[in-house]
Amino acid sequence: MRFLYFIYGMKNRKLRWIYLIALSLIWGSSFILMKKALIGLTPIQVGALRIIITAVFLLLIGFNRLLKIEKRHWKYLTLNAMLGSFFPVFLFSFALQKIDSSIASILNALTPLNTLLFGAMVFGFTFKRRQLTGVLIGFAGTAMLILEGAQIHMEQEYLYMGFVIIASVGYAFNVNLIKKYLYDLDALSITVGIFAILIVPAFLVLWFSGFFQSVEINDVTTSSLVYVSILAVVGTGIATVMFNRLIQLSTPVFSSSVTYLIPVVAITWGILDGEKISFLQFFSGLVILVGVYLANKAK
Repeated sequence: MRFLYFIYGMKNRKLRWIYLIALSLIWGSSFILMKKALIGLTPIQVGALRIIITAVFLLLIGFNRLLKIEKRHWKYLTLNAMLGSFFPVFLFSFALQKIDSSIASILNALTPLNTLLFGAMVFGFTFKRRQLTGVLIGFAGTAMLILEGAQIHMEQEYLYMGFVIIASVGYAFNVNLIKKYLYDLDALSITVGIFAILIVPAFLVLWFSGFFQSVEINDVTTSSLVYVSILAVVGTGIATVMFNRLIQLSTPVFSSSVTYLIPVVAITWGILDGEKISFLQFFSGLVILVGVYLANKAK
């Protein structure tokens, strides 16, 4: 609990790089955790359990934060909850049934580009030329990774890539909503509010998925539940608090640039798990890092 209060209480803007690196490590590991959880559970069950466990964890350590949320905040928190948490959780679970975890993490790197585009078109945010250049360079690196991955994994159903792309649009709205409408709430209050909204619909989804009626507790399902729990508490609960704080400390584009670093971690886990990787994919990762640097220099 003290750790979370320490996280959102930090004010030094230089700490944004610490947040960025920590989040890339946490979220880069989330893809392999989802992949492992899907061995014993369905995508619907993984998504619902992830939300429920996260909500319980956050309410236990930050229930009093709900008192800080004003009436005018709730509509934006609800929109944020659905676009930035609820739908992406299920979209990623379905996608990882058909594509490698490393490929899903690479596609997720479209988030900064979507953040820039929708931030300008919908939310009225402006950006500098170098910032746009950085995002486009990062996107070019992502495109290289996608093309190379498609050649290596030709047997996979790449229509499922669309689920990840849709989720990245949801994340883009999430970042811009927090920056424009929830800037006066601390990161923990935002996160607790979001998951307080989601706990009931997630429980209903889990109930109708047949989890309580048909799932047998054995070694496989127990392992899956452990993976989901780690994913929920660390990869969703703690990481979301950190990310919401990062948004407040920096720009929407810099915050979403964490998705450029995530593939580096996710690909490493993928290699350890037997997924294929090539030199071009490593080179593409370096291109992505250049894009992150340029996007940050525009601040």
